[in-house]
Amino acid sequence: MPGKSVRWGILGAARIAREWLCPAIHMSTRGHIEAIASRSQKKAQDLSSGYGRVRIFDNYENMLADPDIDAIYIPLPNADHFNWTMKCLTAGKHVLCEKPIALKAEEIDTLIEQRNRTGLLAAEAFMVVHHPQWERVRELVQGGRIGQLQYIQGAFSFFNDDLENIRNRAQDGGGVLRDIGVYPAVVARFVTGEEPEWIKSRTRWENDIDTTAQVWVDFPSFSMDYYVSMRMALRQSMVFHGDKAILTVSAPFNAKLYGDDIIEIRDDNGNIQAERFPLVDHYRVQIDRFNNSVLDGDKYPCSLEFSRGNQQMIDKIYASTVDD
Repeated sequence: MPGKSVRWGILGAARIAREWLCPAIHMSTRGHIEAIASRSQKKAQDLSSGYGRVRIFDNYENMLADPDIDAIYIPLPNADHFNWTMKCLTAGKHVLCEKPIALKAEEIDTLIEQRNRTGLLAAEAFMVVHHPQWERVRELVQGGRIGQLQYIQGAFSFFNDDLENIRNRAQDGGGVLRDIGVYPAVVARFVTGEEPEWIKSRTRWENDIDTTAQVWVDFPSFSMDYYVSMRMALRQSMVFHGDKAILTVSAPFNAKLYGDDIIEIRDDNGNIQAERFPLVDHYRVQIDRFNNSVLDGDKYPCSLEFSRGNQQMIDKIYASTVDD
């Protein structure tokens, strides 16, 4: 469909849609917001403000049945992701779903089967793998710039103890590993192309959701540890330790929001090489690539098979945990 525009429907009016994805779709080269579905008319109207003529649905199924919508973005609570992704594919819509796209790796197998049957694009919204800083880190690590990779260390934390927030609600699929624990895992796998062989974890629980987790992982050629928490002050860090140099990513997951997207390499002689990536909106890059895949058949960088590997890693972390 060269030359056309992807007509997007937004399934829900969550904060991430309002602050990041709707602006990205609106600013994308070959896509626009066609409709928003929400059980709250006011939220839908507020979300649509500034995007021109946007149709409002008060019923999710009605929007999925609309023939003038090509793709659906899903920012619903985690527990709803798998079912609504399946419904979108069944309705003949391409779908981009917030992470985690499923709560178990086996559910992604079902999504892959449905994707193959329909020939549609279904993907998990891992915006980080679309950021050029992570493409550059992969190039540097795999190209031997830090020597042989020996170890990866990561951290991702913020403070949120609001029990009404979906991240703190077990019935909504909350928990720190599903919310942000996926990010150190996904970038490690993206950069190295390796999958974990051994996992151990320690987890702190409150009200049936995991609030803090420490994870230790052995990959075929390196090891890794990271911690994530929803009960600690804000921090983000990823460090790749080779036998010749150390590579640090300053704002690995929320570039610009957390800090400048800078890669720094320090060698044994104290020499420091820094690379900056100004003016990159990885949400927009993600949407542009999704649009190009839908319209031109371009290969999409974050496949369901890649997502399945990440969910399998999270499943194993939960299975290996020792409660704190």
